[in-house]
Amino acid sequence: MALNFANNNSLSAITTLPASISGGGMTLISEQTASSSSSVQFTTGIDDTYDKYVFKFINIHPADDDRNLYMVASTDGGSNYTVNATNTFFLAYNYEDGTTGTGLQYQTGSDVAQGYPVRLLEGCGNANDEHITATLNFYNPSSSTFVKHFMCRGVRTYYTDAMVDDYSAGYFNTTSPINAVKFYMQDFAKSTTSNFDGVIKLYGIS
Repeated sequence: MALNFANNNSLSAITTLPASISGGGMTLISEQTASSSSSVQFTTGIDDTYDKYVFKFINIHPADDDRNLYMVASTDGGSNYTVNATNTFFLAYNYEDGTTGTGLQYQTGSDVAQGYPVRLLEGCGNANDEHITATLNFYNPSSSTFVKHFMCRGVRTYYTDAMVDDYSAGYFNTTSPINAVKFYMQDFAKSTTSNFDGVIKLYGIS
């Protein structure tokens, strides 16, 4: 059997893919910049176009010390953010002085069972060099059959000078399509909202 070889091995020379081959990859849907903002909402762009969406949090910096990043979801375009969720949360940490300690912890206080909001990351400091960087994966939000899974992993500068790697995962317990989400920062008691700066990008995954 004869073998066929491409005459040009450069990928940059390829201008069209066969119909049976998907290009794949991430498509930037929207980007929002928080500037002393109390919250950031995505009320468009979350629909049945993609089965998976990804949010990228870049240099999220709270105005107040020791603040958590929270998420709530909506099935009515952002009129109400009251969808119940269940999640689990754990973290790893290491203090920058090298002596205070290291650890891996399951955080029961950051769990929610049939409630809201969902805590994505804990206790970020507000010093000039302290911030959050994270990725949130959100699966099939337009399904009318299944609950809506999510997974978030992020790093933050703890307000007492530690690097912390946070993991939060769970589901929004609704079979109605979710079409809006909101992110904001509060203290642990969920009583005081903190303004914040930073960039949040929304991607669709094909």
